[in-house]
Amino acid sequence: MHFIAIQPGEQHRFVVIISQMRRIHLLPPQLVSQIAAGEVIERPASVVKELVENSLDAGARWIDVSLESGGIGLIQVRDDGCGIGREDLPLAVARHATSKIASLDDLLRVRSFGFRGEALPSIAAVARLELISRTAEEPCGWRLKVGAEGISAPTPASHPFGTTAIVADLFYSVPARRKFLRSEEVEFGQVRSFIGRIALSCFATGFALRHNRREVWYLPPAHTEAECQARLAQVLGPDFIDQALQVDAMATGLRLTGWIGLPTASQRRADGQFWFVNGRPVRDKMLSLALACAYRDVVPKGSHPTAVLYLELDPALVDVNAHPAKLEVRFRDPRTVRDFIVSSLYRVLGRARPGPEARRIWYPPQIANKPWKVSDSLALYQSCKAAEPPESPVPLAQSELVTTAPLGEALAHLHGIYILAEAREGLVIVDAHAAHERILYERFKRQVEGQAVVRQPLLLPVRVALSPREADLLTCHREELMALGVEADLISPDVALVRALPALLKQVDAAKLLGDLLAELEQLEGASETGVVMRERLATRACHCAVRAGQRLSVEEMNALLRELEQTERGGQCNHGRPTWVVLDFKTLDRLFHRGR
Repeated sequence: MHFIAIQPGEQHRFVVIISQMRRIHLLPPQLVSQIAAGEVIERPASVVKELVENSLDAGARWIDVSLESGGIGLIQVRDDGCGIGREDLPLAVARHATSKIASLDDLLRVRSFGFRGEALPSIAAVARLELISRTAEEPCGWRLKVGAEGISAPTPASHPFGTTAIVADLFYSVPARRKFLRSEEVEFGQVRSFIGRIALSCFATGFALRHNRREVWYLPPAHTEAECQARLAQVLGPDFIDQALQVDAMATGLRLTGWIGLPTASQRRADGQFWFVNGRPVRDKMLSLALACAYRDVVPKGSHPTAVLYLELDPALVDVNAHPAKLEVRFRDPRTVRDFIVSSLYRVLGRARPGPEARRIWYPPQIANKPWKVSDSLALYQSCKAAEPPESPVPLAQSELVTTAPLGEALAHLHGIYILAEAREGLVIVDAHAAHERILYERFKRQVEGQAVVRQPLLLPVRVALSPREADLLTCHREELMALGVEADLISPDVALVRALPALLKQVDAAKLLGDLLAELEQLEGASETGVVMRERLATRACHCAVRAGQRLSVEEMNALLRELEQTERGGQCNHGRPTWVVLDFKTLDRLFHRGR
């Protein structure tokens, strides 16, 4: 059939569109396999992912991965799992054949990594595949090859218990796909990244990674806490644990464990975040947003916290079949999961306190040539437990205070900005304004969360002119504002009277504050977190009452500020994410002055 479209205008040409209707027909099996492979096999890392996950599902306790030319030339994955029997080898490369599910209920509660039955046939559709496997019941192994000529019959082969999968000439049958692969280094980098993620998911399994016959990683099985930390150091770097807080939280049907980085260890990119749902590495926007929300007032804008987190829940409450490569998941009740994660991580961050075990908290880059470091992970966990104020404070002599107070005793107020304090670890430097901001911020949040905001009646109520929209917002949200300590009433259709403000905000311009809050409410209207955001906005304004730069403090005032900061949640950062204090320990000071050389 021919369709002719004529566009108006003297200078336009005739545009002729010709289409030929074809009858519906079945695609050739090879083309079907190649199309399906395109959903699962994108690059060498996709092949490695599918083969390694098969090994883990087979119960492997050691997996050896070898590549040549970034995996484009050769990929070999060898494991010590349960193996595949001779009769099952041909089925292993048949589409939609699997040993992992047998019914819909199995699919809804799947715990294995793979279950679609597409990995091996998809690989065989775009590369040369060879399988050698042996089970404990068989006297020898069996070899099966899949190529352009078809599937060979299994033949005997010498092989230990387990399976070896060899993939050669990736995308030889679809050259156009091969042209889109990146350089050897980039492709191998993707493989290395995957092995790192999966190694953090399965500590009990050992991994070896080789590229062009050179060993890149050797990760022995990890069973003890020290061995797990050693693996974390190999994969994420030696400083990760030293800059992390341990997480272990539970709620009804949910558990969250792992490690989160201290706010000072945040990065400009989000690639330092690793999420695992029921042991499966995933990329999920909701989980990432929950992590960011927990850090919302302790990291600077544009920075991303580091984390290795494991979420466990009933498999029936999460759909892992939402993506062909099984990288994304869907939760049946995402809001409950999100709230649990945010509250759990927020509490962990709030429990972090400076302590005598934290020997080196943070170093400015120009002073130390390595990131800040805590003495060791055990000391870190001890120093981060919640610090409760003593029931009856006991006056301490100066020498005792220096050895027991984490932030030491104030010595001087440098330029009205920095408090210099003597501590057992060395010299503590505190940004007085940033520290006071955090103290006021947390104090206000505690009042709001406890529904006990202290209101300060204004001596002279303030009249505020409102637009019709602002008047509507005030009418709708009057009770919410009252709960936050702001008492305002309409006395005419376009005029409000502000009668009281939160005590911590008594110095703020009442008219401007009400206008700003109504503007925030207009932007947030309909959002689920209106109350949380409004509390944060008011707490931020409370910080404007903090000690200002240049305002001199007495020694007593400085020490009072230090003691309160030690008991303040998230006291290591102001509400903008900047550090409130740093420590220069004696090793750093000795290095600066070349002592001991």
